[in-house]
Amino acid sequence: MSEKWKDTLTDQLCKALLALKDPEEIYQFLEDVATIGEIRAFAQRLEVARLLSAGETYPQIAKQTGASTATISRVKKFLDYGADGYKLVLERMKKQD
Repeated sequence: MSEKWKDTLTDQLCKALLALKDPEEIYQFLEDVATIGEIRAFAQRLEVARLLSAGETYPQIAKQTGASTATISRVKKFLDYGADGYKLVLERMKKQD
């Protein structure tokens, strides 16, 4: 994966995310930094990743999430060939349940 997007500004964003202590603080930050549409898109992609990891089919995922097949394909590509960010988060979320 290209690291061209990593710089002092994205470092600052990562540090900001790490500074948040609970879901309410995260909601507050997200509401200020992103549009509702952007937040929902992130949430949808995470759910698509979860469902793909659980073995759901594209039609099932599209029906459950409203995601397009293009979005599902993109998430699948990152699950298979990305930086393993989805896998890391999904594993940690399983441990929290």
